[in-house]
Amino acid sequence: MKAAEETKKAEVQNDNVATVVEGSEMGDIKIHENVIAALVRKAALTIEGVSRLAGSSLVDNIAEIVGSRRMQARAIALEMDESHRVAIEVKINILVGYKVPELAQSVQKAVIEMVEQTTGMTVTKVNVLVQDIEEPVEEGEETDTAMDMTALPMN
Repeated sequence: MKAAEETKKAEVQNDNVATVVEGSEMGDIKIHENVIAALVRKAALTIEGVSRLAGSSLVDNIAEIVGSRRMQARAIALEMDESHRVAIEVKINILVGYKVPELAQSVQKAVIEMVEQTTGMTVTKVNVLVQDIEEPVEEGEETDTAMDMTALPMN
């Protein structure tokens, strides 16, 4: 029975991918990869011209509503090591009319700054993959994934 409990603890620790940032006599401070992924997402989306993280907009919108982090798992990849270093890959969609190299460099700078300032970790690299170019959505314009409730017959 005790062996089963130890196995269960080991499985839980493997699921929680985290790196120790600081250790002292009071204990360790660990940062989970979900925290870094959230910072990457926020930083990338602050850049003008980035429409969203890459993926299916309908699936991602539903995932965001229900609080799923699967969208980040598809669009953001992290490699963390024990020496407080992290390599990042982020997949984005951009708006028409922006220069890809300049936009990608802005994303890289924003991601590095946010992750390093917030976590104290060193970002070794940020690979930006521009996966799609989208037309800007006008305010009031409905997207093709939204359902027009007024068009439904009312009985």
